[in-house]
Amino acid sequence: MKPILMVDLATQYRKMKAEMDAAISKVICSGEYINGKIVQDFSLDLAAYTGAKYVIPCANGTDAIQIALMALGLQAGDEVIIPDFTYVAAAEVIALLKLRPVPVDVDPLTFNIDIKKISPALSLKTKAIIPVHLFGQCSDMAPVLKIAKENALYVIEDNAQSIGSVYTFPNGDRQQAGTIGDIGTLSFFPTKNLSCYGDGGALLTNNEALAQKMQMIASHGQSRKYYHEVIGCNSRLDTLQAAILSVKLPYLNTYIQSRQKVAQAYNDALKVRADLYEIPECIPASTHVYHQYTLKVKQNKRDDLQKYLKEKGVPTMIYYPTPLHKQPAFRGVIRIGSDLSETEKLCKSVLSLPIHTKLDEEQIHYITDLLVNYE
Repeated sequence: MKPILMVDLATQYRKMKAEMDAAISKVICSGEYINGKIVQDFSLDLAAYTGAKYVIPCANGTDAIQIALMALGLQAGDEVIIPDFTYVAAAEVIALLKLRPVPVDVDPLTFNIDIKKISPALSLKTKAIIPVHLFGQCSDMAPVLKIAKENALYVIEDNAQSIGSVYTFPNGDRQQAGTIGDIGTLSFFPTKNLSCYGDGGALLTNNEALAQKMQMIASHGQSRKYYHEVIGCNSRLDTLQAAILSVKLPYLNTYIQSRQKVAQAYNDALKVRADLYEIPECIPASTHVYHQYTLKVKQNKRDDLQKYLKEKGVPTMIYYPTPLHKQPAFRGVIRIGSDLSETEKLCKSVLSLPIHTKLDEEQIHYITDLLVNYE
C-alpha cells in the first residue's frame, strides 16, 4: 500500500501532466505573466461554472474577503456577524479594517453558523453577515437572507471550502455556493477542491456596481491605469496559477464525486461505531463536496485516537483546535454574540480524516479498519 496523505496533489498532477505542462509552458512562452487573456478566460469559465454574473480574480481567499468588505463601504466600528468555529481569515480582515467581529455559535451537527443565534446577536452597528460554508456544504442560506433583508444587512459568503456545493431554496430554486449573497469569496489554496500550485482567490457577485468597485479595489483602486478612484490594494491572480486552474476546472465535478465516494465509504464503515463516532451530517438543502471529512470523537478519546492513527501511518488534522473567541489576537477586538458552548465542544472533539481524489480502496479499508477496531 502506498503511503496515506491528507492531500495528494503530486499523484493528481501526474495524471494530467501533459495537459498541465503544456498550459504552464504556454504562459512562460507568452511573456504575459500578469493578467492577460489566460486570466480573463479563466474568469469567464469560472463564471459559467458557478452561474455568477461577475468573477473578479485576486491573490488569495483572505484578500477576497478583505476586498469584499472594502467594497461595501463599512465604517470603523461597524460589526460583522461570523461563526466562532472557523478559520481565522474572516475575523482577521474584519479586525484589520477596524470593524468588529461578532462571533456566534454553530450548529453542532453541520458545523455551520447556527441560524437561531444570528438575530439575538444583532446590534445597531451590525452591517453584514459572513456565513462560512464550512468543510464542503452550504450554510442554511434561506433564513440567512431573510434575516439580512429584514435588517438591511449585507451577506458575504466565505466559500473557500465549498466550491461546487449547491443550495436548494424552499421554492426549489438552486444556486451554487458563493452566488447566493451579495458577494462570494473563493480560495484556490493547494488543499482546496479546486486548487492551484500556490495562492489564488476570486470574488463572485451578480451586482454590476459591486463588481466594478471590487475590480478597482483589487487593482490599486484604479478603473484605468494611473487613475485611482478609491483606496485599493494590489491583489492579482497570477497568470501561471490561472492556467493551472483552467486545466483543473473541467475536472472539478469529477473531483467532487471522488470525494463523495470516499465520504460514503467512511460513513458506511463507521456507522457501526456510533458509540465512539458521530459522522458528519448534511443539511437537506445543500449538497456536500467534502473539502474535509470531519467527524466527532466521543468519550474524550480524540487526542488518543489521533496519536494512534499517526503511529499506524494515517495522518489526521484538527480543524479547529481553538475557537476564535479564545485566540489571543482578538482580545478586546471582538464582541461575543452568543453562548459559544457548542464551538468549544467541537474544538475538543473534531478530527478530520484523509479525503482526496487519489485515495484508493485499499487505503480507505485500512483507515476504516483501524477506526472500527479502535478501543
